[in-house]
Amino acid sequence: MRLGVFTFFNDTAIGPVDAAVALEERGFGSLFVAEHSHIPVNAKTPYPMGGPIPPQYYRTLDPFVSLTAAAVATKSLLVGTGISLVTQRDPIQTAKEVASLDLVSQGRFLFGVGVGWLREEIANHGVDPRVRGRVMDERLRAMIEIWTKDEAAFHGKYVDFDPIYLWPKPLSKPHTPVYIGGGPANFARIAELSAGWLSLSPSADALAGDLATLREVAGPDVPVIASHIGKVTAEVLAGYRDLGVEHVTVELPTQPRDETLRALDALHAEYAKLG
Repeated sequence: MRLGVFTFFNDTAIGPVDAAVALEERGFGSLFVAEHSHIPVNAKTPYPMGGPIPPQYYRTLDPFVSLTAAAVATKSLLVGTGISLVTQRDPIQTAKEVASLDLVSQGRFLFGVGVGWLREEIANHGVDPRVRGRVMDERLRAMIEIWTKDEAAFHGKYVDFDPIYLWPKPLSKPHTPVYIGGGPANFARIAELSAGWLSLSPSADALAGDLATLREVAGPDVPVIASHIGKVTAEVLAGYRDLGVEHVTVELPTQPRDETLRALDALHAEYAKLG
């Protein structure tokens, strides 16, 4: 089972290069980073974890810049967005960024995406939050056209362009792996796009029911990355392994370099107990 981390990089903590190198040196398999373009000062949308929105949400670095630095500094570490807010991104420009990072990383990039939860942030990008799922669907389908066609065109309600040339194409085939974050409402979308699932759960037991449903909808071989929230122990990790999940990520707090390295050593010690 591959073990990775998900985190927020910002201007006050360990940087992406130092973190990525430390992860690879310790045998971790992946690094996922969050994305928020900004946080509206007077946002009314409740923070999903409760309380005020933490500072790392509005200090986070651009994910494509961070992951490019991490990819160049490593050789085998998978790098991914967890998640990229596609509803807030131009699909043509994002298609180029994804393909470029796929190429620079030599096929080590995983494109985790989601609709986003902060309605005011989405609205500031000119998107009606009420239709953000439909907007994401069109933008993803348009990007897949761009990645897989020499002359790509797309005509939808939210994305509309005549044939274009756009290179590079992703090194990964048929295109950069797409993982969709969120709950069961996304399972039909995952099946339709032949994507993977980027789940979020406090335990393997909590994940088991939804995972069974996903496999019924999208097939038994649907790729799954389980993002675990909470304390990490060998027993916790074994629970995911026993579910047949081959890739698990755990939260790496946003901290200075020395504290981060100690946290990675503690995580690795639990991982090593799996044998």
